[in-house]
This record gives sequence, structure tokens and C-alpha cells, in this order.
Amino acid sequence: MLFGKKKQVPVHDRKDGTPVIRCSICTGEQVAGFLRDDTGTFEEIMLIRSESDLQSFRERYGITGEIKKIY
Repeated sequence: MLFGKKKQVPVHDRKDGTPVIRCSICTGEQVAGFLRDDTGTFEEIMLIRSESDLQSFRERYGITGEIKKIY
């Protein structure tokens, strides 16, 4: 097989964490994910390059309202 199978998108249980956007101060890169409440670790879900990426993240995980940014 020349090209591998398409990777499965991980299903996240929103009860485990809070949706956040981690921003880099130096490069401005933004990554959407979930901050686990029990351990305080950040689980990366997707890179945010445009407003449409952020919108698809919101739709995929049913997020409404403001998403907190962490640096």
C-alpha cells in the first residue's frame, strides 16, 4: 500500500478537561486542545491557522462560548 490509512480523529470526553487554546508568545502559533482538570496537562487536538480551523474545532466538540487562551 503506497499511502497509509487515514488517521482516526481522537474522540475526547469533555468531562475530562476544559477547552483551551495554547498560544506561543514568540511565534504566535495557536493550538486548540483540552486542559485536563485532574492532572493539569494539555492535550493537543489541532493546529489553529485560521478562523475556520477554530470554527471546525468548536463544531467537532460542541463548544459554545469563549475559549480561554493560555500562554
